[in-house]
Amino acid sequence: MTVYAIIGGTGLTQLEGLTIRRSLAVDTPYGAPSADIQIGDYAGREVLFLARHGHPHRLPPHQVNYRANLWALKQAGAEAILAVNAVGGIHAAMGTGHFCVPHQLIDYTSGRQHTYFADDLEAVTHIDFSYPYSESLRQRLIAALAAEGCSYSSHGVYACTQGPRLETVAEIARLERDGCDIVGMTGMPEAALARELELDYACLALVVNPAAGKSTAVITMAEIEQALHDGMGKVKSTLARVLVSSVE
Repeated sequence: MTVYAIIGGTGLTQLEGLTIRRSLAVDTPYGAPSADIQIGDYAGREVLFLARHGHPHRLPPHQVNYRANLWALKQAGAEAILAVNAVGGIHAAMGTGHFCVPHQLIDYTSGRQHTYFADDLEAVTHIDFSYPYSESLRQRLIAALAAEGCSYSSHGVYACTQGPRLETVAEIARLERDGCDIVGMTGMPEAALARELELDYACLALVVNPAAGKSTAVITMAEIEQALHDGMGKVKSTLARVLVSSVE
């Protein structure tokens, strides 16, 4: 039976309903992960949980130790990763409260520790990253969103920006010209590191605000926090459905 790990983003620093059996502090060659890994039962399945930004939420996107996080989950036994990401909506369909299960991404970040294939290597390794998300895992998320009656898109291109500031109107216009549908700050290098570790990986993105220039209002943290509060119930029930449907 596949061992699933959930990486919680902004708004999901702890997973209510998770019966924690133990918390695991993992030492990695890349430093400490964002938080201890919680191991327990959720929706009748053993699951691992890691708060991407720490618990409490304290690490900005550009300072998350993505290498340590993914390495720690792999060492703890994870085989597949369900990543929860809060995003801004670029495409007209991506309104606040809408879900997207992206099928592609474009990485606009810089300066992040983005690979395990560095330092003293015996050989250079190039992973195939043509399709950054596991299709079977994406389909499980899509089926769960449909069963929950959520407003969702089964495809989308995720733009990953550096943060922690939000984007300018001109930057969002550029991302839209590039073909991006949603924008976030944590999708990379997380997805690529999962691929390097041969972990299945898919993203459940919740739109928490229109991207810059997509509404006449100024983007506020109060607006984002309200959207997170309103959407987290559906996030949790969707994840539970994926886990229940994955019993093999």
